[in-house]
Amino acid sequence: MPLILTVLGTASPHPQPGRPCSGYLLSGGGAEVWVDAGPGTFAELQRHIDPARLSAIWISHLHADHSADLLSAVYGLAYGGMTPEVPIPVYAPTACAQRLAGFFGKADPAFLNGVFVFEALYDGHEAHLGGLRLTSRAVVHDTEAYGLRAECDGAVLAYSGDSGPCAALGELACGADLLLCEADIDRHREREQPQVPLTPEDAGALALAAGVRELLVTHVGSPLTPESATERAAAAFGGPTATAREGDVRTVGRGERNS
Repeated sequence: MPLILTVLGTASPHPQPGRPCSGYLLSGGGAEVWVDAGPGTFAELQRHIDPARLSAIWISHLHADHSADLLSAVYGLAYGGMTPEVPIPVYAPTACAQRLAGFFGKADPAFLNGVFVFEALYDGHEAHLGGLRLTSRAVVHDTEAYGLRAECDGAVLAYSGDSGPCAALGELACGADLLLCEADIDRHREREQPQVPLTPEDAGALALAAGVRELLVTHVGSPLTPESATERAAAAFGGPTATAREGDVRTVGRGERNS
């Protein structure tokens, strides 16, 4: 089965009308994975799949614009009639289960056991879901954060999550068919702070150095626009570059855009 990316949300740092925060559906090898759960993405996810059928959820870091819709998922899966037959694995930073429980005023996240089973990410973590392999690498941010390399039937997608420039990003993206990369800020105020997010030029330079086939720009923050960020990233990359937009569906590794 092909590796397919569906864009659910791209906004930073808050949702906008018609534009949820970061979230994606990754399909391949018989698996369906919700990658990042930014506000508004649980609703968009339901356009494409019954959430109870998810094979797993993967969370890059616990900033709200990448994880807050896990709350919506709990309400839907535990109380809204979408209960899965077996608990859904959640691959996330260490504190995810405890933080989610705190939103419900609970000290113990065990009350979520019928819905989710949590597995802490670490540098080099691998998950095999049918024919889909997910490899996580620790990246530089102001909190525990991971980038993702997804491989299925010879196709490779790399996802930066949120990160400053670091060697792990290049390793994740090396030779990827598609690099889904943030371009969050206009410029670095202080280059000596590596946790500062990527600029469009950083995204383009990463794609060039890693030898990726195509760059897909996402998670663009103010005062940039998605169009301007993509144009600047394309100039640095010199290869095929596009803007991630809500509702986009892409077959990774086939050189084609479906919608």
